[in-house]
This record gives sequence, structure tokens and C-alpha cells, in this order.
Amino acid sequence: MGTEPGVFVGKGAVPIVLNLGLANRHGLIAGATGTGKTVTLQVLAEGFSRHGVPVFMADVKGDLSGISKPGGSKPKLVERAKKLGMQNYGPEAFPTVFWDIFGEQGHPIRTTISDMGPLLAAQLLELNEIQEGVLNIAFKVADDNGLLLLDLKDLRSLLNFVSENAKELMETYGNVSKTSVAAILRGILSLEQQGGEKLFGEPALVLADLMRTDSKGYGVVNVLAADKLMDNPRLYATFMLWLMSELFEELPEVGDLEKPLLVFFFDEAHLLFDEAPKALLDRIEKVVRLVRSKGVGIYFISQNPLDIPDTILGQLGNRVQHALRAFTPRDEKAVRTAAQTFRQNPKIDTAVVITELKVGEALVSTLEPSGAPSIVQRALIAPPSSRIGPITPQERRQEINSSPLFGKYEDAIDRESAYEQLKSRSIRTMQREEPETETRTQTRTGYEPQRQQGWGLPDILTGSGKRDSVLEAMAKSAARSIGSSIGRQIVRGILGSILKK
Repeated sequence: MGTEPGVFVGKGAVPIVLNLGLANRHGLIAGATGTGKTVTLQVLAEGFSRHGVPVFMADVKGDLSGISKPGGSKPKLVERAKKLGMQNYGPEAFPTVFWDIFGEQGHPIRTTISDMGPLLAAQLLELNEIQEGVLNIAFKVADDNGLLLLDLKDLRSLLNFVSENAKELMETYGNVSKTSVAAILRGILSLEQQGGEKLFGEPALVLADLMRTDSKGYGVVNVLAADKLMDNPRLYATFMLWLMSELFEELPEVGDLEKPLLVFFFDEAHLLFDEAPKALLDRIEKVVRLVRSKGVGIYFISQNPLDIPDTILGQLGNRVQHALRAFTPRDEKAVRTAAQTFRQNPKIDTAVVITELKVGEALVSTLEPSGAPSIVQRALIAPPSSRIGPITPQERRQEINSSPLFGKYEDAIDRESAYEQLKSRSIRTMQREEPETETRTQTRTGYEPQRQQGWGLPDILTGSGKRDSVLEAMAKSAARSIGSSIGRQIVRGILGSILKK
């Protein structure tokens, strides 16, 4: 345990180990409900953590919280470990930080409207093309006039301002339909009624806080409470996509490392692609393709491999396929698709085996040192060392209170932003004023995250010039909301500005 050259996944004809140096080539965990995907995810997260690789994963059913507590050495698990040759198998807990957009089951996790950008905001609010165009105009007005867009009340104030001054703005920015503004405002109201306003505000998430190790050198497992979040699938998918794009945007190019800086598990992956326009899918494909050079591995979890577009499925080098049931023509197609994506093993009929796999079994193929996929094997997945199933509310509260991040994100900050700025500013006043430049120099410099209570950060993030200072959350928001035209395009993110070029 922990001495393998990679993450021990399970055993077929031979032991199966996921090569750490190729873990950033992404992966897929697929299979029907109840076939063992969640346990496989837990096993992989444990393996990465042992090797000092931080993990981020969404807990859509509440089951993954058990990774924070040692397992109970159940006889069946001990027997499986012995069968797989895991000599040092035993109960073990892993350093865990709980997050929750609603701030109920973990540290609050926030971003700002400016960081989200108009494209993802339009997706979140379910806008059509015309309404998205108006939203882009509103963001441009905010950029040109130094208006901080931190939360939904800022966005609402900005939209009302744009609507009221549509005639004055038309010559510079184009037509602003009041009908479209009204539709956007209705979308904001609907989002607020579902609790979505809690996602926006300050202090905003500092990515370095997802990339820590504990005093033993174990990577911290970040668990997002997503059971309540799944009541709004679009909010869940948009948040996860935003976080993925932020990792792409903010992390430096590192090339091939001995192990990833972070592994990102995207459960219920079909929600990311459902009803997404082609332009957005193209950008998602680009993020997935390029983020591996930033040291980030992305692993999609879904019931059906058909849920993942072919252009992205082809980039997922490490694969664990649990059982699929072939009851309908679509199911049969999914079985064929899954079988065809593996490097075939002449000793087994992959398409047949997929339908015969038992719980805890899977077809597994990982990347070899050469980068080529290994021959697919029917394998028994390793048992987790941590608890299978959820922890109690009392245990969760203890974990949150003892976290080195406790107190950093708990209290929201509501500083002066567009809502306050627009109260006393008319369009003519704004046109006469020059946007403030004092904070424009506070671009991405001096990112030196604090080490807290023995929880460290990857060396690549601790050098000067890599990330924000101790006041990073507010400084980042200011820099992102006020800046030059080129600066805004850089900090808005690949999914927020480049799309319109």
C-alpha cells in the first residue's frame, strides 16, 4: 500500500496499476447503477492521496464522505485484499476537506460573476442567443466602466442600468432589448429561488486551497457536497465546468510531471454535455485536451460511455468499465461502443464480458509507460481502506471545524461593487469618468498561499509569481473586474471571452 509505482486499481491476469506519470491523460469510470463505480472512484482517490496527489470530487449521493474515516476491515473486504495480494491492507482515513456551495455540509465555495464570465452565466441562466448577446453587452459595459461584478445583485443592478440607458448605450454597444433584459432578470430570480445566489460573492475560492498535502505527504481529498446541488443539474454542471476552466486558466504550464498536481473527478458527467451548444462543446474539448499540460487529470464518471462526446472520449486514456445492461437498442450500442474503445484482449470477448461483470468487477485498461493503452483485462477492483458509505452529520461537523481552512470562507464579504457604484452614477457621469486604475496593477502576481497547520502545497505553487497573496480572493476579484481590455480577456477565462473572437 503506497509502495507501488502508481495507483493500484485491481488485479486480472496480472496486477493493474495506474501510472502516476500518465494520470494526467485523463480517464473514464463507467457502468450501470449499482455496479461499483462509486467504490472504484473511492479506491482511485485513496491511491492518488497516498502518492501525494490532491483530489477534487463531487459527492452526489453522500457516499464519498466516508473517505475521511478508516474502514471497518469487513471480512469480505479483507478476503478480497488477500486474494489481490494486498499484504498491508488495513483501515485508513485520508485527509479530507468538505466543500458546499450552500455552506451547510462544508466550507462555502464561491466565485464572482466576473470570474464566471458571460458564456457560463448564459448557460446557467438558460438564455437564448439574443439574450446572451445582451448579457455580453452588459459585461462589456461593466468592464469599460470599472464596475465590479461580484454577486447576483451586482448583475441585476447592471442589467437595470443598461436597460434604463439603452438609448445612450446603443451607439457604442448595440441594441439592448428590454424584453431580453427582463428575461435575464427572470432567470436570475429563478436561480435565487433555488439557492444559486450562494455560489456568487467573496471571499472567492483560491485554487491553491484545493491542492494541499497533509503532514504525512498525503494529498488532500476535496469533497463537494452535491446531493442538494443535484436538484439544480445546470448549476452543478456549470460550477464544475467553471472550476475545470479555472484550473486550465490559472495553473502554469508544467509539461509532463512525475505525478499530477491535481486529479479532478467529474461525476454525473452527462450533465456537462446535455443540451450544450456546439460552441461550448468545442471549448470543453479544448480545455480537456490542454489542461493535462497544466498537471491536471480529469476523470469522467457516467453510467454510459455514450454520454461522453467522441472527441472527448478519445482523450480519456485510463478506463474502468463496470457492467452494462443491454435491454434496449441504445444499451446494445453502448456495449459495442465501450468494447470498441479498448485495446482488445484475444483471450476475452469484451462485448460479452461487459454484460457479465459482477459487482466489484470491471474491464480495465490503463496507459503503459510508452503512452499506449494496455490490453483490456477483466479485473477484480481493490477494496477501499476508508469507510464505505457516508459519515454522520456529527463526524462531518468535526471534520469541518478541524479543517485548516475553517474560518477562511465561512463569513461572506460584501464590499462596494456594481450595486453600490450604480446607485449614484448616471450614464453621462460614467462617460466623463475614467475607470479607476489603482487596482489594475494587481494582476496575477505574488501568488504565495499560506501553509496552514502542516498542510502544504505543491512546490510549483509555492514559488514567487505563481499565485495570489494572503488577500488573494479579493485582489483576484478586483483584478478580474477592473483591468485593461487585454487583461480582461485573459482573466475572464477561455470559456468566458475567447469564444466570441
